[in-house]
This record gives sequence, C-alpha cells and structure tokens, in this order.
Amino acid sequence: MGTTVFERRQPSASVIERSLESTAHAPFWLDDVERTAYPALAGGVRADLAIVGGGYAGLWTAIRAKERDPQRTVVLLEANRVGWAASGRNGGFCEASLTHGEENGQNRWPAEMEALERLGLENLDGIEQSVQRYGMDVDWERTGQLALAVEPHQIEWMAGENFLDQAAVQAEVASPTYLAGSWNRTGCAMVHPAKLAFELARVATELGVQIFERTRVTGIRGKGLQTVTAENGSVVTDQVVLATNVFPSLLKRNRLMTVPVYDYALMTEPLTAEQYDAIGWKNRQGLADSANQFHYYRLSADNRILFGGYDAIYHFGGKVREEYEERPETFRTLASHFFTTFPQLEGLQFTHRWAGAIDSCSRFCAFFGTARGGRVAYAAGFTGLGVGATRFAADVMLDELAGLTTERTQLEMVRTKPIPFPPEPAASIGVGLVRAAMDRADHNGGRRNLFLKTLDAVGMGFDS
Repeated sequence: MGTTVFERRQPSASVIERSLESTAHAPFWLDDVERTAYPALAGGVRADLAIVGGGYAGLWTAIRAKERDPQRTVVLLEANRVGWAASGRNGGFCEASLTHGEENGQNRWPAEMEALERLGLENLDGIEQSVQRYGMDVDWERTGQLALAVEPHQIEWMAGENFLDQAAVQAEVASPTYLAGSWNRTGCAMVHPAKLAFELARVATELGVQIFERTRVTGIRGKGLQTVTAENGSVVTDQVVLATNVFPSLLKRNRLMTVPVYDYALMTEPLTAEQYDAIGWKNRQGLADSANQFHYYRLSADNRILFGGYDAIYHFGGKVREEYEERPETFRTLASHFFTTFPQLEGLQFTHRWAGAIDSCSRFCAFFGTARGGRVAYAAGFTGLGVGATRFAADVMLDELAGLTTERTQLEMVRTKPIPFPPEPAASIGVGLVRAAMDRADHNGGRRNLFLKTLDAVGMGFDS
C-alpha cells in the first residue's frame, strides 16, 4: 500500500494545534447573517398544500407552487428553524448535476444523460434567474468548479476539453499538491448557504406562503383530505410535500432508503491581501480533489476559505444527533490536510468548525415518489448535491401532485428508486467495509477491489 500526499507532506503538530485553538463550534454561515423568526403553529389551519420541512427542498417547493398558482394556499412547517440543518451548513456549491456527477449518471442512466445534463443546466440557470428576479442577496458567483488531481493516477481522470496541465492549474490556484485539473466553467455556482435559505423563505412569504417554525410534525392521516398533525396544531390539506430529507420519513416505506452520513468543515479567518496573493485563486472557482475520500473548498465573499469533506462518518443506528457534530480527530485531520494543500498559509487560524448530516442514498442522487393516492409527494437522498437539485425536485413533486406527464416525470431516474440500506447491524458493518475499501483504493492507485466493483455493479454505494 502506498501513501497519499496528505501523509507524505504533513505539517507539524504545532501548526495544526495553533490553527484550531480559538475555533468556535458553530456553522459559520448561520453565524454570519441575521435571520427572520417565524411563529409556531397554534391550532388548526386549512391549506391547499402543506409542506413538511424548511430547508431548500421545502422552500423551493413553496415558491414554485405559488409561481404556478398564486391563488393556492401554501403552508410550510419546520420542526426547528428555517435552514438550520443541511441547508445552512453545506459548502455552498450549487451544481448543475442532478446525478452526482457524469460518471454516476452514465453508469446508471446512460440513455438519459444528455437530457439529464440539459435539465440540470436549465435548473441551475433557473436558480440564477430567481436570484436576479427576486433580488436575493446570497453572494451568488457563477465561477464553476475545478476538479483537481493530487495523485499521479488521478491525472488521466482530468482528460477532456476542460483539462489543465500542472502549470495551468497552478496558475489558477497555487498549491504544491496540484498535478492537473479540469475546470467546468458553467456547471456550478458558489452561494452563501444560509443566505440562500433565508432569502428563499423571504420570497416565499412575500408570495403568500405561511411559514411556521418550531412546529414538529408527528404524522399524516386521511384517505381523502390529509391531516398533518403537529405537537401544537394541525393542517387539513388537499396535498402534502415531504421535504424532510435526512430526518426519518413520515412514510414507513422510506425509512431504509437513506442513512445520515456526517460531513465536517472548517472555516478560516479572512485572508490578508498578502495571503490571498500567495495562493492566487483570482477566478474564485469551487475546488475539489478527486480521491474517494475527497476535500471540497471555496472562498467566501470576505475571502475566508471553507475546507471540508474527507471523513464521511456513519454512526450505528442511523440517528441524527447533535453530539455527532463534534469530532476533534476529524477537525485535526482537515486542518492537517489544509496546510498540506496551502503550506504558504501557515499561521492562518480557523474561526469555525461544524458538521452536518447528509441524506445519503445508495445511488448518490435524489429519488422521488408519491403516496396516499397521489396526494403526498416526496423527494430525498440528495447525497450532498441538494443545493441545486432541490429546485428540480420541487418541480418533479409539483408535477406529480398535479398528475402531469412531463419530461421530468418520465425520466427513469425519477421513476425508479435506489436499493434500500439493510437494517442494523448490517448497515454499520457494510458502511464500515465500504469506507475501508475506498481508503485502500486511494492508497492503491485508485484501483477498486472486487467488493467495490460488486457494489458498483448492483448500484449500491456510499459517498459524501
């Protein structure tokens, strides 16, 4: 077994410890912006459409529903605060891909990839148009994403019209770890995640949507009209959208379709002009290296660097718990890998550390469906790509609730489901085996063993 560049070029322990010594355990994005408070539900409400979940999927559904029919009464129920979970904690990569990358899509739906790529770009363009139409202050930057080879075997993965050799990629961003790159200039935008959630909520309310926070939904009942029950009230509604993603589904059939995988991130203090000049990065692309256990990183509007990924941690039982968000060994690993990537930034400190749970499914991208005779629609399993794909999911769910046959609803990707995860203890054992095999592949020239190849063949995977 070989070593990776992050093992060959480790910074000193003192550099790592000093960088983390004054770090706050909180998502930077949520600390960086004021939020509007919405009331809790109290008593009974009647609606045409009730949406459960106040993240991107729920908020986009609310907006798209009102854009289609301004007279429709729409109620959104959130158990905590709008945007507090994955929508306020992610890296802010708003990607066009609906399939978690071209390779994953080609392996699963080769006949549809041309349409899926077109629909994904149209969806990203639609997000940008909404940002402009509604004057949304979300730090939107359509800078694209630069994939990076940091090991020799990854160079061939960069081949294509967007290929950058070592000199070209170093000219974009200066890191001794970069061997080559591939810059997709149009397929990704950078956005402030929390601002996006809060601005979507603002737009939704201006369109007439009622938002209720601190309103945990406990169930749905009814054969015709649906009654959405909460701890402090209820909503009688014609239709329901479930946008709870990583949290346990209100539909029993979906309980094993996703597992929560914890992803971790660090945010630096703002770079000085000298530090910024030392790394270049004038085109402000999103960056991601190409290992199975990969890092993603980007600049904020005030030139901080978010650095996340690598560890993707599943906890036995598949629960979402606050205590899983603090993992000192992962934050030390991320800090070490950061200074391997940018040794010229030694002395820079991290101001924030945090984690969030990703709604991972076995095919790496969202799945869709309806229940209760077509009165309930759902989407889940975005597996880290929900910043952009949730808007597409909103349109799919609204098409399905309306009984429409559209290009979206006829996609095999939309009509099929992923393989469910097994129950415990098999889930933990399986995830552990997959993570170990992926780590071995990263240390073995990217070569996937028989176990991973078998999972690939049956469409079962694990990723962040």
